[in-house]
Amino acid sequence: MELEVIKKLIDSSRIEHDKFIEKANVAEAYYKGNNDILEKRSPSNEVQSRSDNPLRTADNRITHNWHGLLVNQKASYMFTYPPLFDTGDKELNEFIAEVLGDEYPKECNTLGVNADNCGLAWLHVWIDETNSFQYANVDPKQITPVYSSDLKKRLIAVLRTYKSLDDTGEKCTVYEYWTDKECYRFSSKDGNTSNIVAFNSFEKKNLDTGDIEQTNVYPHNFGEVPFIEFPNNSFKISNLDNIKKLVDVYDKVFSGYVNDIEDIQEVIFVLTNYGGADLDEFLGSLKRYKTVDLQNDGPDDKSGLNPMTIDIPVEARNKLLEITRKAIFVQGQGIDPERQEFGNVSGVALKFVYSLLELKAGMTETEFRLGFGRLVRMIAKHLGKPVKKLTQTWTRNMITNDVETAEIASQSSSDFKVSNRTLLTNHPWVEDVEDELKQLEEDKKKKLEYEQKAFGSYDFKQGNGIDGQEED
Repeated sequence: MELEVIKKLIDSSRIEHDKFIEKANVAEAYYKGNNDILEKRSPSNEVQSRSDNPLRTADNRITHNWHGLLVNQKASYMFTYPPLFDTGDKELNEFIAEVLGDEYPKECNTLGVNADNCGLAWLHVWIDETNSFQYANVDPKQITPVYSSDLKKRLIAVLRTYKSLDDTGEKCTVYEYWTDKECYRFSSKDGNTSNIVAFNSFEKKNLDTGDIEQTNVYPHNFGEVPFIEFPNNSFKISNLDNIKKLVDVYDKVFSGYVNDIEDIQEVIFVLTNYGGADLDEFLGSLKRYKTVDLQNDGPDDKSGLNPMTIDIPVEARNKLLEITRKAIFVQGQGIDPERQEFGNVSGVALKFVYSLLELKAGMTETEFRLGFGRLVRMIAKHLGKPVKKLTQTWTRNMITNDVETAEIASQSSSDFKVSNRTLLTNHPWVEDVEDELKQLEEDKKKKLEYEQKAFGSYDFKQGNGIDGQEED
């Protein structure tokens, strides 16, 4: 039954999924700096091809990785300090932090990059052979999601498609169909749905005989689909969509600029009615004597030597590059690093500088909160401690006015009686609130011990006078 479901799913979603893969591949190529100009005709001359114009010999194709810069800028802004979670249970918080492990910041960063490029990212969770909770990013191009038809659009199944090797060592396409209960694994050597067969790569122990059997069905026991979706925005659109045409214009104009500079160094001489030696001898004489002997029959004779030159519209191109660069950062909602003069500016001014980036990051955060909420609750469920209330703390990696921040913290502590936990959560120097609270408690104990050692020999209860005699 599941095999027929998979065949229908593959066939019905193939066209749409192929379009998704194509767009994702383009975005990933631009992220790596492999822009379209590398595959297109030389931008040296838009009117004539190089073969028609002897002045056009240069063919430089220079890319500018604006998309990669904007993607990394946002990922660093959001995930240099990855989200922290508070379940209200101190012990559970420590367990969750331990499960997330050292790779948690890296996985968060990968989620951000994948979402920016592909429009959404996917996290796969599983329980390993030691009964430990594991998670990892999955290439979004491998995933075909199946949603419910109601307004909630719940994830009810996931089809993961990827290349692998079968039992004989031959290449094949693997299809994994994940539901809320089980995973069904199939394979095809040629990627044709008519040739899909069961891929018995899972091991199952026969409780009656104790023998290990091979099967293509794996019960995961999560009670939900073990894949978590992280959309880039509500429409699941790649950030390249807003800037691709602008990036292409910048690459084209800049490459043409460079080609003009290279071509202008090559001087072409036009000889009119030249009846002297052959061209090799002419060039040899020109190089040696720096002069050319031309015979002229009179004032009406048009014989002569004229160099062909290239006119470069420097001012117009510079202006176009400037306008295009500005538009890229506006449409891409990022910060142009060459235009910022921070100095000792106020927090309000800094927030204005980050306004577009914050707008973009805020939209992604809204979507990612749901994904991280699912992840934390799945971890807690595995640990046998369900979460009733979850608080997420997101910290941006941005330039701040530390003096202003310190003043706000001081006023909040004295005037508004804000708790130490709240102050530490929002403090720019604190990365781990729980660790900082432990350190404060240790400092308090050490101070108390010091005071006891320093003043323990004095009996403050006796009320001794200055001369050591008891007061009446």
